[in-house]
Amino acid sequence: MSEKIRNVVIVGGGWAGTLIARDLSAKLDGSRYNIILIGDRSYCIDLIAGARMCIDLRTRRSYLSTGSSTTVRARSRLKIGKVISIDDDIYGYGGEVVLNDGERIPYAALVLATGSSWPGRFGFPEKDADLRSHINSWRDRYEKAEHVVIAGGGAVGIETAGEIKDIWPSKKVTIVHSEAQLLNDAYPQKFRKDIERRARLRGIDIILGDKVDMLPETTIGVVTRNGRRLPDVDLVVPAFGSRPNTGFISSLGGGVLTRRGTVRVNKCLEVLGHHGVFAAGDVIEWNEQKQAVKASTHAIVVAANVINFLECKPYKKTYKGNYELILIPLGRISATMGGAGYFVFLWGIMFGDFFSRLLKGKDLLVSQARAARGY
Repeated sequence: MSEKIRNVVIVGGGWAGTLIARDLSAKLDGSRYNIILIGDRSYCIDLIAGARMCIDLRTRRSYLSTGSSTTVRARSRLKIGKVISIDDDIYGYGGEVVLNDGERIPYAALVLATGSSWPGRFGFPEKDADLRSHINSWRDRYEKAEHVVIAGGGAVGIETAGEIKDIWPSKKVTIVHSEAQLLNDAYPQKFRKDIERRARLRGIDIILGDKVDMLPETTIGVVTRNGRRLPDVDLVVPAFGSRPNTGFISSLGGGVLTRRGTVRVNKCLEVLGHHGVFAAGDVIEWNEQKQAVKASTHAIVVAANVINFLECKPYKKTYKGNYELILIPLGRISATMGGAGYFVFLWGIMFGDFFSRLLKGKDLLVSQARAARGY
């Protein structure tokens, strides 16, 4: 670390990591700092469009290369690999990340933005060459299925059901959700009832207060936990069970991770007890719903504080949280069942079909995601 040029290492090439890399590469002096973005893939998936990408052949541009010069710029590079541990403060300033191939990369500042992992269709392969095969495989399963069960009635499950109905209106689709209403109690009952009403109008069957055990996606017949039989089901799609990708972060020591595996941070999004190590995105422990729009705000705070840290200045940015905002389109349709939204502000504001389609349903924010990364 005594070398003139020091490394700023960002672990995670997803939503937050790519935004932070782009911001820092535009603001840091390239004669003094290298920005190294470490990801296990050569591409970034816009997970907001993930459900549609695995269903609809019309979906375009939902994934992009993190190695492009428009994503990380001057004195920046992408490193494909997996970090397995962190040695922090081994020089009295900074540390090293250790990769699975044994390589050790020193850092002056470190950002952890490894996101969450999902089962099934969102378990995208690591190699770019395998991505299209993965997507086509899932599209083929949806097309051949006669009765699809979506296990989980959160936003991902509801959107998935709507996307299926958008392409195959006559296909039977059932959501099985463990709670008494769709979504969770972060949202008021009136909104949860409204999105259920709209989903049923869309022709989606809904079973509440019940669960489906994890099964092979392709199956014949399902029996729910409460004993309800669905004999004609031939495809089960998990829409729950995301987990933060933080196992390696435990190497920073006890107290860094919560029992849920999220990273404890202060209001500057610095990891507790580790000066110069920051975290952003789904991995942080914060009382809010995990959403890309929040990760975008995390990225602004982290990038600013990384610069302050490197320049030995007080941190200027703090994260105060975000208002909860949710938009759930039910496909691309322009009929009266196009989806709904809710904004937790003042008394709470509900949105209907028009705003759901206008703000999200049309292209699921893919254009905005690409523009924010220089595409």
